[in-house]
Amino acid sequence: MRYVQLRAFHHVALAGSFSKAARALSLTQPAISDQVRWLEEEYDVALFVRKHRHVELTAAGSRLLAATRRLFDAEGEALEVLQEERSLRAGMLRIAADSVDHVLDVLTDFQRRFPGIQIKIVRGNSHSIVEDLLAYDVDLGVLGELLDERPFEVFSLNVSPVVLFVARTHPLAARASLSLEALSAWPLVMREHGSRTRLMVEKLAEAQGLTLRYAIEAEGREAIQRIVATGIGVGIVSEAEFDNDPRLVKIALEHQPLTMHEKLICLKDRRNSKAIQAFFASARALAQG
Repeated sequence: MRYVQLRAFHHVALAGSFSKAARALSLTQPAISDQVRWLEEEYDVALFVRKHRHVELTAAGSRLLAATRRLFDAEGEALEVLQEERSLRAGMLRIAADSVDHVLDVLTDFQRRFPGIQIKIVRGNSHSIVEDLLAYDVDLGVLGELLDERPFEVFSLNVSPVVLFVARTHPLAARASLSLEALSAWPLVMREHGSRTRLMVEKLAEAQGLTLRYAIEAEGREAIQRIVATGIGVGIVSEAEFDNDPRLVKIALEHQPLTMHEKLICLKDRRNSKAIQAFFASARALAQG
């Protein structure tokens, strides 16, 4: 068993295909396939079920992936130890966020203290952010829903009510509040599946026996707000993420208010990273005033 064989297996398992793993490692697909095949032949074990355009892990492959996750994470920690003196002077911190609004002050403080660290932010919803963290594609997550906290270090950022919003020209613009039953009569402009806000509203509607009307589904809060501003329908958002756009009016949700509990998270086995520790420290210091 060689390091290159385990590395090839690990990337194929994460990517779900030999071609994607080859691109990630800047190698040819035959080279990746050979490394995995030699590993399987040496130990007389099938690690993947080969399908037309992707592969799936066997039971043995799943157990090996759990081991290689620990192996390559340990390798990353070893590299961080070797680079500790310069770890907060250079490098990159990758953040997946459902909305950067919840960490704008943290980003400002962190960048002031560590200007040499480049920050890369990618957009996601609660489901995709967790997947990105588990795949080691990002270092930190900012999200409003975490079904299983066990693999993660978690810091609570804020609690914000869910609100409705419409264009100033919309017939509902004069309303200060609206019940979910009344809302069900109006077309909605909703986030994509996987959005925590959408899931919360759908669960509440189902509990009340209501059917919501979806006019448009769009990816991302910014797209939703632009569409709602045209007067097409009603949008739903965490109040902390509601922009003071002069074209829009905010409306409270009556009777059973919903709240978003926004969190900053990282994998527990990555919490010793100096950059991750520093970002959490900035968040805690700002929360304490």
